[in-house]
Amino acid sequence: MIESLRARLNRVGQSYAPHEHRPLSGYVTAMGGFGALAAALAVAAKAKGSTPERPAPADVVLLSLATHKLSRLLAKDSVTSPLRAPFTRYTEPAGAAELNEEVRDHESSLKHGIGELVTCPFCLAVWVATGLTGGLVLAPRLTRMAAVALTATAVSDFLQLGYDIAKKRAEE
Repeated sequence: MIESLRARLNRVGQSYAPHEHRPLSGYVTAMGGFGALAAALAVAAKAKGSTPERPAPADVVLLSLATHKLSRLLAKDSVTSPLRAPFTRYTEPAGAAELNEEVRDHESSLKHGIGELVTCPFCLAVWVATGLTGGLVLAPRLTRMAAVALTATAVSDFLQLGYDIAKKRAEE
């Protein structure tokens, strides 16, 4: 059954994008993984007896900044490149300790789809935000502490970049 679904997705993918390989079965698997993550968080919250409440505006801001930082850290940072290496190939530095990478050409749609996911901070943000939001429900103190560290790092990054811009302008 899985093979027939995979074959059907390949046929749909060929008619969807005849001039470019689009790993639709990999995307379906990623969507299934995301659904499983969300379901696992919901089940864990139910088992713990945690009823999610409307988040405070301060928590929304905190998690937004933390999501930004963790998504970029996972998708672009040089230090996390070993996590992406099975799915990507290094192309060039991107400045400020970030890398540009391209998705490896894989025979596997799943690996190709994962490669696209792990190189895209915008794509990873949905996963990170879901995890942090689930953490806020299940372990709010620990999640807030981790989010504070990520947020402080994000603010520091912007300050470092701003300082560098100001320094370059002063030297002109």
